[in-house]
Amino acid sequence: MPHITSLESLHLNGAWLTIGVFDGVHRGHQEIIRQLTAGAHQHGAPAVLLSFSPHPAVFFGAKDLKCLTTPEERAEIIESLGVDIVITQTFDQTVADQAAEEYMAHMKRHLGLKKLLIGHDFALGKGRAGNYEKLSQIGKELGFEVSHVEAVRFEGGVVSSSLIRQRLAEGDAAGVAAKLGRFYALSGPVNPGDGRGRTIGIPTANVEAPADKALPANGVYACYAWVDGQKHQAVTNIGVRPTFANAEPIQRVEAHLLDASADYYGKTMRLEFVERLRGEQKFASVEALVAQIHADIEQARALLRSE
Repeated sequence: MPHITSLESLHLNGAWLTIGVFDGVHRGHQEIIRQLTAGAHQHGAPAVLLSFSPHPAVFFGAKDLKCLTTPEERAEIIESLGVDIVITQTFDQTVADQAAEEYMAHMKRHLGLKKLLIGHDFALGKGRAGNYEKLSQIGKELGFEVSHVEAVRFEGGVVSSSLIRQRLAEGDAAGVAAKLGRFYALSGPVNPGDGRGRTIGIPTANVEAPADKALPANGVYACYAWVDGQKHQAVTNIGVRPTFANAEPIQRVEAHLLDASADYYGKTMRLEFVERLRGEQKFASVEALVAQIHADIEQARALLRSE
């Protein structure tokens, strides 16, 4: 499946399209994609998804917003759902200033747009003027149909990226997984740390997460760690390690792989967060910390065994 960043070299005929950030590719997004791919492929048409980077909210000044998925992660997940082409368009001032009519005319020229599927709260164009009614009117003029996909409700509420970010900030890894339909994950290179894990007999991999990636709340988590194509059980700590004296506390993501002791420096590790075991704690001594970590490991083993 092509993952491209510009429409300029793309010329299709009769494409079915959906547009949105699709951050997290949660259950609500998955329903839009399901309808897109099923309809497009039934009619022998390409299924196209257009996303944006950076997140439009970040472009408009939301400095604290962290994304649930990087563009590459989104494209990989969307590919697994059967979409033929993913476009990650740079959201800049030019895009922000485009009227809905101009933007959709551009889609028509490059995609030969036949059908547009949008979510329940979708709008595009300058001032978000391109809502369902406006886009339907534009579609009649340009020759494409617009369909509106209802919101997906799960466990009593509408699934949304903002709700998932909130649950993640609370450390509710299991609740986040339920709304995503998969475990929340992050990937990054394994960089050298300060070696404290080895000094206490519990070596860890220091995973550098992308700067704009949302992290679960500080605490200890049962995880799966993927490296070199192999899946391992792991206990991951996110936090500033308050038991140790730090001149400048820095939030770290440190994974201890159960039953694995290889040197992973320089390799990419993917962590899937299954469940939070406890919050971050400051212990009276290193010995008390080590005892708790061993208890965390046994709890994680039992939990992951049941998974």
